[in-house]
Amino acid sequence: MSRPTVHDIAQTAGVSLATVDRVLNKRPGVRAKTILRVNEAIEKLGYVRDVAAANLARQRTYDFVCVMPDAPTEFLGELRDAVAEIAAQGAMDRVRVDMRTYPADDTHALAEMIGGLAKAPPDGLALMAPETPRVRDAVRRVMQAGASIVPMVADLPTVDCGHFVGIDNVAAGRTAGTLLGRFLPERPARVMVVAGTMTGRDHAERRLGFDQVMAERFGHLSVLPTLECYDRAELVAARVSDMLARHEDIAAIYSAGAGNQGLVRALASADAGARLTVIAHELTECTRAALTEGTFDAVIAQNPGHIVRSALRVLRAEVDGMETIPSQERIRTEIFLKENLP
Repeated sequence: MSRPTVHDIAQTAGVSLATVDRVLNKRPGVRAKTILRVNEAIEKLGYVRDVAAANLARQRTYDFVCVMPDAPTEFLGELRDAVAEIAAQGAMDRVRVDMRTYPADDTHALAEMIGGLAKAPPDGLALMAPETPRVRDAVRRVMQAGASIVPMVADLPTVDCGHFVGIDNVAAGRTAGTLLGRFLPERPARVMVVAGTMTGRDHAERRLGFDQVMAERFGHLSVLPTLECYDRAELVAARVSDMLARHEDIAAIYSAGAGNQGLVRALASADAGARLTVIAHELTECTRAALTEGTFDAVIAQNPGHIVRSALRVLRAEVDGMETIPSQERIRTEIFLKENLP
């Protein structure tokens, strides 16, 4: 038997082709009873829509915006490069990607940028943003204007915007805690934690997971308050150096954020790289070199290219009203040691 067509749907439901088209594309002007009749016909016939063919016939182009901080960290640079690469080849897939950046320490500017999109909303918005009240309200305005939203790297659960693309950061923090606790000898010691900012959900969740494991399994270790260094290498270097000078019993460091060039410099200045256990995040040129040289013991990573590609696939699926493939969009938490560097 041939595959059912829109003509079959129209005949079965007793409506015009134009009505079927409006229902399939979720356009207004169709009564609820008619929508129900068309959907019942679709289910009865087993109709599966060829979205690619429909978009090609209508010359449809997807309009997506990607928003992320302008901070000069290596990981963010890789994310921005991935967006630029997809934007360059997007014309072939009828996808237009507009990348916009905001000052990493200015959430007011971010909220204004996002809120401004509500005036002429894109089809979808992928963003990496802190979960502040202003940002949350701005994201909701864009959603109400009709745009699909996908948070990347750091989730926005209070906005309830659907699929999050990134690793489970609580699990990543627990992983860091487990590795660090197992690497250290079982005797009392202090542990230093360095992060960007606790207003960032990704860093806050990593600290939460880390503390959970410390409390559950490694009570002999005393974890110090988080050093917030805003992912700035010079600030990381200064604050870590100060802490190492004041606490001689620090045995390990968990770097939950970026700015690891500063951490490497601080360890070298204190001649502490060999005696401290160090767990960091994201496989970059800096962390790769630190693993190779033995300064870092392990790196917990996520693939930036996969994150960007997944975010745009999810947006496209939401715009088309299609399901995603969960296994394809699951961002894996990877653990790298010196011995298994790619």
